[in-house]
Amino acid sequence: MRNIAIITLAVALEGEKGYSRFRTLAEILSEDHAVDLITSSFQHWEKKQRDIPKLYENNKNKKYGLKFAFEPGYKKNVDIRRIKSHKIAVKNILRLLKDTRYDLIYCIIPDNYMARKVSEYAKRNNIKLVIDVEDLWPEAMQMVLHIPVLIDKIVFYNFRKNAKKAYLKADGIIGTSDEYRDAPINKYGVDIKNRETVYVGCDLSDFDAGVYEFLDEIPKNKDEFWITYAGNLGSSYDIPTLIKAAQKLYENGYQNMRIKILGSGPLEAEFKKIKQEKPCNVEFVGYTPYRKMAAYLVKSDITINSFVRKAPQSIVTKIGDYLAAGKPMINTCSSFEFKEKVENDRFGINVIAEDVDELAKAVMFLYNNTTLRSEMGKAARTIAEKQFDRKQAYLVIKDMVNKLLL
Repeated sequence: MRNIAIITLAVALEGEKGYSRFRTLAEILSEDHAVDLITSSFQHWEKKQRDIPKLYENNKNKKYGLKFAFEPGYKKNVDIRRIKSHKIAVKNILRLLKDTRYDLIYCIIPDNYMARKVSEYAKRNNIKLVIDVEDLWPEAMQMVLHIPVLIDKIVFYNFRKNAKKAYLKADGIIGTSDEYRDAPINKYGVDIKNRETVYVGCDLSDFDAGVYEFLDEIPKNKDEFWITYAGNLGSSYDIPTLIKAAQKLYENGYQNMRIKILGSGPLEAEFKKIKQEKPCNVEFVGYTPYRKMAAYLVKSDITINSFVRKAPQSIVTKIGDYLAAGKPMINTCSSFEFKEKVENDRFGINVIAEDVDELAKAVMFLYNNTTLRSEMGKAARTIAEKQFDRKQAYLVIKDMVNKLLL
């Protein structure tokens, strides 16, 4: 049994909002090793300080430990205060690392500064390091901030420098898509021998338990046809086109079609104003606990992975949930890798982002093809079971960790 630290600034612990991916990983790795999940005192999705005594109490029967690094917090995801807040958290994470002699550190990027500082600590102390590429900074920020090309290299210089320095010290790379897995070599020229793709995925047993628990509580008339989006309401997500397509369909007489938007975010109020411009059947359901969200997706007829054209995302967290629902997917994400997967695995159709007419046509196409919807839905669930179930997919990470610890 060896000592392992998993380091992330954002993880949903028991009873919290957000994504629980690293909690799942901690559970899997703690089957063979002594694992500490080191995270922030600040809850990223709820934007508040955590109730740490309660979280310790909730975690007391788990095999892995929890450690919290104080972080003052921030109000917006893209904000100078977030960068400053993260620097304080990183300083405190490094202090926590000194409390235990770790044999391997599993560190998430972004935050790029955190990954760099942790990689330097690992190198100094002869500790094996795996970096998990969950997103690409500064690429994700570029779209939000609209920085002119002429000054882009200056503004984001430190982000790129920190990423490269972190990758140079890594012993292994896990990417949540092939694009992310290969980011070190393709963007920075750093060729890391041990690298694997492991989708974010979902816990299928938890998803199915949610469906069993909540499906009958969600009312739906027999003639209704639901198109459902679940996720953040921010700048990367093309909710305006979805609403305008709903308005077009309503105008053309398809008033039995219902758009369900599950989630919340900084642009929610703006999106709701677009809904008011013309008649449509669009419902903002709001933040929905995971298990109830699962039931909504299964109750739906189509799921939609809705992104703006310039969004840098690849294979995002919600894909596992969409596929688990066993429904056909409409995808507007421009990622070549994911578009190819949609086509090759036959679980949905790709549509050009930000095109109201094409999106409305895609909905109508699936609406009028019951057999095809059924076939795509079955393919979606099969892919979820084979490639996106965390309890199976994350064994790839476990194998890499064990190999590096030999």
